[in-house]
Amino acid sequence: MADDPFQHRFAGDASLLPHMADLANDRVLIALLTEADYRAASFLDQRLLTDRIGREWMAWDALPDLGPAAPRPHHIFHIGHVGSTLVSRLLAETADVLPLREPMLLRTLAQVAERIDRPESVWSPDLYRQRLAQVSGWFGRGFAAGQVAMVKASSVITAIADDLTGADGRALFLYAPVARYIETILAGEASLAETLAQAPARMARLAALLPDLPFALWQLPPVTRVAMSWLCEMATAARTLPAADPRHLWVDFEAMLADPAASLTAQARHFGLAPDAARIETALAGPIMRQYSKAPEHGYSPDLRRQLQAQAAAEHAPAIAEAIAWVEALAARDKTVGDLPIHGG
Repeated sequence: MADDPFQHRFAGDASLLPHMADLANDRVLIALLTEADYRAASFLDQRLLTDRIGREWMAWDALPDLGPAAPRPHHIFHIGHVGSTLVSRLLAETADVLPLREPMLLRTLAQVAERIDRPESVWSPDLYRQRLAQVSGWFGRGFAAGQVAMVKASSVITAIADDLTGADGRALFLYAPVARYIETILAGEASLAETLAQAPARMARLAALLPDLPFALWQLPPVTRVAMSWLCEMATAARTLPAADPRHLWVDFEAMLADPAASLTAQARHFGLAPDAARIETALAGPIMRQYSKAPEHGYSPDLRRQLQAQAAAEHAPAIAEAIAWVEALAARDKTVGDLPIHGG
């Protein structure tokens, strides 16, 4: 690596983001970002690639492996629509944190992992483990000494959370009680459409986690499919991020909104960030708490969130009650579900 100027630069330059992979041709798209780009981006996915962002495809094997001594990022995992982008933005204001929100390359790793034992897998299990460690090293780079990288993954990445965090990594897992989750999804037309589109994949994952699951997706009405999505992501996290492990901090986002300063302080301490009370107060008093975190040009607030949840609860009360009863019935017959914080806590 010392003889290759690009590899030497790549090893220490977070501006060179491995953005996405082309598995068929075994190459990676490198995008050129500033630190401000990272902080502004709600998603490091295809929406990032505007005309002003330089990028170039490179063979995967042309990129260096930074080795086990390289810093690894911390991680934020979640079930979706539970404030993970907001938390990422707040933590980035409270300490010297470089946020990486939903890097697209992690989706590739999750897709490979899903098929790793099947005949159609494009990578061997050994190559998967090697490249996962390689990607983790890439995402651990910062722009300055001492800067901590923090990856906010998309919800489907929780399926490989244990692979990503390794033996020493710390992770935050954000969730909400099933009723609040259902209300949040029903409060937004786009959220509901997205959740229903993802339902087949989540049902398949849930069936793998609960082999005796006595249902097929076609038997579930739409609101119960939303509850099933909550159950899938929660059961996945129970397997890959067990709450009893001190490396994993489970946070009920609805409870966080009741006392955001205390929760944010606890999260920062969990990540070893030595939180500054003044910076936390400033972050919470600033515009972040009044914006829709995924699209800051739009206003949003905890009060508006609760108003929309209450409206959805009133409009869909019978269907929500049926969906919650479906989850509770599964909890009564399966310990994996029964140990989940269905009603918060």
